[in-house]
Amino acid sequence: MALDITALLDAVVSHALASGRFEMVNQHEPKNAPSTGGLTAAVWVDDTMAIRGSGLDSVSALLVFNVRVYTSAQQEPADAIDPAVVAAVDALCRAYAGDFTLGDLVRHVDLLGVYGQPLRARAGYLSQDGVPFRVMTIWLPCVVNDLWTEAP
Repeated sequence: MALDITALLDAVVSHALASGRFEMVNQHEPKNAPSTGGLTAAVWVDDTMAIRGSGLDSVSALLVFNVRVYTSAQQEPADAIDPAVVAAVDALCRAYAGDFTLGDLVRHVDLLGVYGQPLRARAGYLSQDGVPFRVMTIWLPCVVNDLWTEAP
């Protein structure tokens, strides 16, 4: 079975779009600074690894997406920045937990980290093109069944 990365990216992105919280959602880590008006999200693959729990003749994998929420760190009122970012991250985490199989594209979102790190989000600052952003990056681990066939 081949990895249907397009369908998986679409499934992850569709939750961000459906939330109505983002001005833009990219299917890649941006090379340039995103819009500084509101919230922007970006989705890309961060890690892929074989996991235990595979079949005898196939290998299942953990596919980890980064889902990063961006907003300008210079907007006012500054006290509203983190609540907006955290509310968007909360909406996404609820959506990924609620769509546990991403529309039957994966075995499951590894919410509790059975195969490594659990679903989580980490806040920070990022400067891109000289523009400071407040960001939170969601680590979205997904278990994909029988991805690679083992040769005898």
